[in-house]
This record gives sequence, C-alpha cells and structure tokens, in this order.
Amino acid sequence: MGSNSQMVDYLVDIGTLRSDNIIEAFRSVDRADFVADPNALNVYEDHPLGIGYSQTISQPRTVAMMMEMLSPKEGQKILDIGSGSGWTTALLAHIVGESGSVIGVERVDELVKFGSSNLKKYGFKNAKIIQAQDELGIKGEKFDRILASAAAAEFPHELTKQLNVGGKIVIPVKNSIYEMIKNKNGELDGVEHYGFSFVPLIY
Repeated sequence: MGSNSQMVDYLVDIGTLRSDNIIEAFRSVDRADFVADPNALNVYEDHPLGIGYSQTISQPRTVAMMMEMLSPKEGQKILDIGSGSGWTTALLAHIVGESGSVIGVERVDELVKFGSSNLKKYGFKNAKIIQAQDELGIKGEKFDRILASAAAAEFPHELTKQLNVGGKIVIPVKNSIYEMIKNKNGELDGVEHYGFSFVPLIY
C-alpha cells in the first residue's frame, strides 16, 4: 500500500473500518506524519512500526478495530493512554471536533515531545499530549471514553473512577482487548476480545 488513502480503502474493504466519522478521521490524518521515517516504504503496511524507546505505532488494523470498539463521538472528552507517536490522539481529536477534547498521556519523555510535535502538524486546539504521572490516567478527571494502546498486566481498576457513567474504556490486558461500559451502578460491563499482542503498559 503506497498511500494513506489506499491503507484506508483496505481497512474498509476488509470490514475493519465501518463508521463514517472514524473513516473520515483516518482519511484526514495521514499515518506518515506519525512514524519515525515518513519516507519508508512500509509506512502504510498493516503492521506495527518502531518509534524508538521500545515502543511502536500500532498496526493500522488494530488501531481501526480499537477505534470502532471505542465508538468515539463529536463533543466527547477522551483520554488516550500511551499516546506514543500521537496518531491515535490525532484521530480522536478529528472525531470529537472543536466541541470535544482529547488528552494523550505518555510515560516516555522523548515520545511526549515526538507525539506533541506530530500533533502540531494538524493544528488541533482540542488536543494535547502530557507526561504521564505516577498514577495511571489523570487523577480527579472524568472522561466519556478512555483508550489505551499498550497492554496492562491486569485490568487497572483505577481507570473506572475516571470514566463517566455510560462511558466506555477500550484497553489491552495481556493478550486480550477489553471493551467495557460503565453502568449506572459504577461497575463495568463488556466483552473480552482474545488474540492480540501489544507492547507493555508502563506505570
């Protein structure tokens, strides 16, 4: 695949990308703007690419799948954990629009700078990437959606407190992706999708 458009067409053709707002975001936010070498021949191929510091930009199919699970909407407040290259933060910023907001958190200082620099290419006023603190997520904040792009060793229940009622979290745990919604009792309901591989979540 030699272009961002061809990559998106492929993701639509195989049925991974289905929602109009997510497809539009993938078309508008070029993956090449978030990789270590934008001129590399494999920028648009369907596999992860290293971005340094033992981290990767996830493969397009996995990002598309997790975005569809997350089901982000215009106007929402979203937390993007392990923002890395900034690609998922930018996709989410495009989807939520000016009435929404996205905060990316990243543990590796050099990747905070890399992701922030990549994000600036799009001039989003509704998104930023910050240094992750000792506690996972952002203590005291509440979000409509939480996305994590690295795998936790076990489900981090502290994130449940940071989710609004009716909000959704999509997070890899070991080799599964958990897609969970917070019910009116403050508990999480959802499904586990098996058979994935992610870099570890550091916290």
